[in-house]
Amino acid sequence: MAEKKLYKEITIGQKQKDSAPPSQRAYRGISTVNPDNDQFNLYDIGLIKQDILNHFHISQGEKLENPNFGTVIWHVLHEPMTESTRELIEKNVADIINSDPRVSATNVIVTTYESGIQIEVELTYLNYNVSESLRLKFDEDNGLLG
Repeated sequence: MAEKKLYKEITIGQKQKDSAPPSQRAYRGISTVNPDNDQFNLYDIGLIKQDILNHFHISQGEKLENPNFGTVIWHVLHEPMTESTRELIEKNVADIINSDPRVSATNVIVTTYESGIQIEVELTYLNYNVSESLRLKFDEDNGLLG
């Protein structure tokens, strides 16, 4: 008899619908790099940009078990800018960006400034059909300035 009472006391309510459907996001991740952010979540284009920047922060040969990962720019930062050095950097930048299937690089321009190397590259985010220019400064004294 007690079991029958228990089942009679249980009620199942209707499922409540969300007021707004969640937005569709293709890529999700986190980043703790920017201390000004109140959230660590990154989505879509913001996440892709951060992944690319992370790649450029690593000198080629630093990553364990993957010595080809990273950029050669840190190795040539203090060297004179010759045509072969410029071509090496252009190829390396294009290879790094094009290794990510979410983005492609066009029009890589390498210039020098008073204390480092500046890279300008046109990025196309493939799933979004959005293009933008990315400028990176590799400074001899301050590291990567984005």
